[in-house]
Amino acid sequence: MTEKELEALVLKESIVSATGLDADSLQISLRGDPSLRETTYQRKKYRSPVDDVLDQIEPHLEELLLNHSTYRIYIGLNNGEVRTYSVFDPLRVEIHAADRLADHDYIERHFPTISYIEKVQMMRDIYDWLLASPAFAGLPEHWRNICVRRNESWQPMPESEISIILVNLKTLRELPEFYLRNITVCVVQDLVHMQFNCDGTHIISAERYREFLEENLPETM
Repeated sequence: MTEKELEALVLKESIVSATGLDADSLQISLRGDPSLRETTYQRKKYRSPVDDVLDQIEPHLEELLLNHSTYRIYIGLNNGEVRTYSVFDPLRVEIHAADRLADHDYIERHFPTISYIEKVQMMRDIYDWLLASPAFAGLPEHWRNICVRRNESWQPMPESEISIILVNLKTLRELPEFYLRNITVCVVQDLVHMQFNCDGTHIISAERYREFLEENLPETM
């Protein structure tokens, strides 16, 4: 198999590849545990502590992605766990209790302030360093090609899309049947990863998120 064929195969085999979602599959749905899916209507909806503070933390979550060091955030709406990833320490994950994020002073203490433009430039600098590292030179040719092409074409999630995603959290959470269980928003990969109480997973390009809402929640758009 040639390097070009290997490159194409690697990109084809991944659900989300090193270059992101494929242009032909900007929205992917995965079925989870069938026992959860089939008993969805039999299980009483659980109201978590996050539901009581969602109105308060939603603008702070947006603030984290737009004006602080966070480039990726996971919000566990059932268990109140929030995982954040910082450009100042990109290989580690921080874990916070969701209700603490309702406190603006807590946000200021734990998440360094940085403008979105500066944060995006840090991401570019990190990838430039990786491509210039001795270890990168030792990668197979097809992987070097993938990474170089990704780096050349990479664009972050537009700021306006971040706002659209987070402002609709409560609506998705309050759906009577298939409600949102957790969500991950990643500025670097420009995608939204959502899991619902039926254990179904939706992986959506940020640019298709509004379309997803229009198809599933037309009354809110």
